[in-house]
Amino acid sequence: MSTIPSHREVPNLPLLVVSIMLATLMQVIDSTIANVALPDMQGSLSATQDQAAWILTSYIVAAAIATPATGWLASRFGRRHLLVVAIAGFTVASVLCGMATGIGEMVAFRILQGLFGAALVPISQSSLLDAFPPEKHGAAMALWGMGVMVGPIVGPPLGGWLTDNYSWHWVFLINVPVGIVALLGVLASVPKDEVEPSRFDWRGFAFLAIGIAALQLMLDRGNEKDWFSSIEIQIDLALAFLGFYLYWVHWRSSERTFVNLALLRDRNFGVATLFIFIVGVLLFATMALMPPYLQNLMNYPVVTTGLLLAPRGVGTLVAMTTVGRLLARGIDPRLPMATGIVLIAVSLGMSAQFGPDVPIWPIINVGVIQGLGLGLVFVPVSTLAYATLPGRSRTEAAGIFSLARNIGSSFGISIMFTLIARGTQLNHAELASRITPYSLNVPGGILNPDSLQGLAALNAEVTRQAAAIAYINDFWLMMWLTLGALPFLLLFRIPRRQMAKPAPELAMDH
Repeated sequence: MSTIPSHREVPNLPLLVVSIMLATLMQVIDSTIANVALPDMQGSLSATQDQAAWILTSYIVAAAIATPATGWLASRFGRRHLLVVAIAGFTVASVLCGMATGIGEMVAFRILQGLFGAALVPISQSSLLDAFPPEKHGAAMALWGMGVMVGPIVGPPLGGWLTDNYSWHWVFLINVPVGIVALLGVLASVPKDEVEPSRFDWRGFAFLAIGIAALQLMLDRGNEKDWFSSIEIQIDLALAFLGFYLYWVHWRSSERTFVNLALLRDRNFGVATLFIFIVGVLLFATMALMPPYLQNLMNYPVVTTGLLLAPRGVGTLVAMTTVGRLLARGIDPRLPMATGIVLIAVSLGMSAQFGPDVPIWPIINVGVIQGLGLGLVFVPVSTLAYATLPGRSRTEAAGIFSLARNIGSSFGISIMFTLIARGTQLNHAELASRITPYSLNVPGGILNPDSLQGLAALNAEVTRQAAAIAYINDFWLMMWLTLGALPFLLLFRIPRRQMAKPAPELAMDH
C-alpha cells in the first residue's frame, strides 16, 4: 500500500487558514446567534413558542444527521469540492432564512442551512491538519479551536446587537459577506485532492440518521416536555436506541459501512473521542449557563451580557496561542490539559460563590480563568486525537470527533438546564415555606404580602433567589465532575517522535 504523506504543501497557507477559519466561524456562530433573536422572529413569523423552538431544533438535528456523512462525501467528491459546495450552500440558505415570511419556510431553510453547514467544521479540521506538518499540528489545532470555541461566545451578543439595532433578518444575512470571502479564499488556496469513488451505504445512513435525530430531539425537547412523562420523549428514546443498535449490527456484518467505527480502535482517537464528549457535557454547559444567569437573574441586556462574557473568549485565545507553541516544542500534551481542567474547576468553584447580585469583576475574573482552561484543554485533545491516525482517515475521523462533541454538548446543556428548572421549583417551595410576616421585617414595604403588588414582588424575589441557588448547585456539580475527568488523561498514549511518521492503515475488518 502506498504511503500517505503526513501533509501536503500549500502555495498560499495564510489565505487557506483565513478562508477555512471564516467558514468555521460562520457555521459555529450560527448555531447560537439565532437564540436571542427568537422572540422577535416568533412575532414576525406569527409562530407559537413551541413552533419557534423548531427554528433552533431543526438546525441542530439537521447538522447532527449530516455530520457523519462528511467522510464519505469528501472521499467521493474531494474535500475542496465539498468545502466549496458547503460554503456556497450555507450562504444561500442563510439568505433564504433572512427572507423567510412564515414559520414553515424558516424551519425548512434552517434544515437546509444545517445540512450544508455540517461538513464545515470537520472538513476545516482535517484540511488544517493536512496543510501543516505533524510537529505543527498543535498550532493548527489552536487556530481551528479559536473558531470552534470563540464562536459560541460571540454568537449571542452579536445576534442581540443585530436584532436591537437592525432586525432579526440580519442574524442570517450577516453570513453573506463572510461566506463570499470564505468561498473566494477557498477557491484560490485549497488544493484539489484525489477522489475514491465508492458506494454509498444507504442502510447504514438511515439507521444512524434515525438514531442521531431521535437522540437530538430527545435532548433538545426533553426539559420542555418534562422528559419521560411525555410520550414524545419516550418514542425518541426508543428510536434512538433502535437506530444505534441496528447500525452497530449493520457495521458488524458489512464489509464497508457508512461510518467506520474501527477508527475508534486507535487508542488515542478512541480516548480523545470519549474525552471530547466529556468536554461537551461539562464545559460547553458552562458556556450556556452564564448568559441566562446574567440576563434572567441580574437583568442585564443581551449586549451587556456579551461584553461581560467577552473576557472568556480573550482567555481562550491567549491559552490556545500559548499551548500551540508549547506543543510544537514537544511538551507532554497531558500537562496543559491537566492544568486546563484544574483552571476550569477553579472557575466553577468561583461561580458557585455567586449570588443574584454578583458584582461585575468576579464575573470577568471567572470568564478569563475559564477561558484559559478551555483553551488549554481543547487544543491538546484535538491534537492527540489524530496523532496516530493515517492521513486518509482524518476527514472521517473529524466527522466522528465533531459529532461526539456536539452530542456531548446537547447532553450537558439538557441535563444542567433540567437541574436548574427542577432545582428552582424545589428551592422556591422551601424558601416560600419559611416566609412569615415576621421574617420579612418590612411592614408596608414593597414586599408586603398584604397587597397584590407586594405579593407579586415577593414571589418574584423568591423565584430569583431560588433560581440563584439552583445555578450555584449546578456550578458545584460541574466543578466536581470536571475534576473527575482528570484520570482519563492517563489513557492517552503520547506518540512523541512517531507523530512525524504516517501511521499504518487501520484494518477495515470488524
